[in-house]
Amino acid sequence: MSRTDTAQAAVRPARAPLTPYLRLLASTQLAFNVGFYAVLPYLATHLGSGLGMAGWLVGLVLGLRTFSQQGLFVVGGALTDRFGPRPVVLTGCVLRVAGFGWLAFAGSTVTVVAAVLLIGFAAALFSPAVESEAAREAVRHERDTGAPRAGVLAVFSAAGQAGAFTGPLLGSLLLLLGGGFRAACLAGAAVFVAVFAGHARLMPHRPRAARPAPDARAWREVFGNGPFLVLCLAYAGYLVAYNQLYLSLPAEVERVTGSQAAIGWLFALSSLLVVLVQVPLTRWSAYRLAPRTALVTGLTVVATGFAAVPVTPGGPGGLLPAAALVVLLTLGQMLLVPAARGLVPDLVDDRRLGLATGAMSSVSGLLVLGGSAASGALLGAPGPVLWTAAAAVPLAGAALALTLPGRRVRNTGRPGRNTGRGRGVPG
Repeated sequence: MSRTDTAQAAVRPARAPLTPYLRLLASTQLAFNVGFYAVLPYLATHLGSGLGMAGWLVGLVLGLRTFSQQGLFVVGGALTDRFGPRPVVLTGCVLRVAGFGWLAFAGSTVTVVAAVLLIGFAAALFSPAVESEAAREAVRHERDTGAPRAGVLAVFSAAGQAGAFTGPLLGSLLLLLGGGFRAACLAGAAVFVAVFAGHARLMPHRPRAARPAPDARAWREVFGNGPFLVLCLAYAGYLVAYNQLYLSLPAEVERVTGSQAAIGWLFALSSLLVVLVQVPLTRWSAYRLAPRTALVTGLTVVATGFAAVPVTPGGPGGLLPAAALVVLLTLGQMLLVPAARGLVPDLVDDRRLGLATGAMSSVSGLLVLGGSAASGALLGAPGPVLWTAAAAVPLAGAALALTLPGRRVRNTGRPGRNTGRGRGVPG
């Protein structure tokens, strides 16, 4: 850790309860993930075993799903800056209900791809709206109370993972009851109907005034911002790695056990870890690690998880290597995600926060698209080759993150300027 990082981490701001609006945003993330993860862990098996797609095509479809979501976040972010979060969130809910309903009955490659793209685009609308609002409110909460913004964003992440914990269990239950993949899709659609109804009633109509549509100058400010683009690439290293939970992990579980029945439990393990550990771990890291340090450390831990797979003994049922991957990847995620999200408001102007939040995910989505197809092609390679290649990606992200500014800067609210004295608040 650098001297600046150590000085930042020495400050211990006070803790304060979340505002009602922050609690609403956290609840939003929880509900979204219940519906989403009731379906996603079982998609690869459905495509491969149910529809007979080749491994590379399964990887490509999963990559398209991530690209249509992460890759188009920039659209949702720009729309959020223009219209405010409420209409964007509600439109995304409607499209996701339609996408899950379509996927439940899709039987060909073309219709599956179309349904998956619609599901991803729905998230590209509502996720940047919710995430940019959470980041903005976390900065405001930090300014008003002195509590680190990473602690607020950790609650946001933990709420999302509580949904990610419940969703796979819901999907597993439906599969065990004989409902199949179609029932899981319809259950996911039903959850998003409830999400729409709840947010139509509870989400503020215009928590902040609508702004002019982002113009060419706004796009240049965001995509011409060198440190912000470095953060995007570092975050992409994490997202490419995380996507292996849906591609390489199911293949590994099936290789060692002969089925994918344990996938839901491994996803549940990951989510349970986040629910139980995210807030205290982030609280600890917020007081001891500067954001850049937390980001680098998290990416390194993720890389260690992949490197551990070929060297970890099989253990009971042969699942110990897969469990080690899940645990280490989850621990790395808990360190790096709040840090990365907390850095965005420091690197861009507040008026571009929606666009920047979307841009970070869009850059990541582009790289995931290529990375997923490459990973799918490597599924038949020897284990050391596959897992070494997977570990190299987050390690490259960690190397990039080391070049980010080591001190927190004050967001001035003026276009293209986020300079000023460090606040001395870690996060």
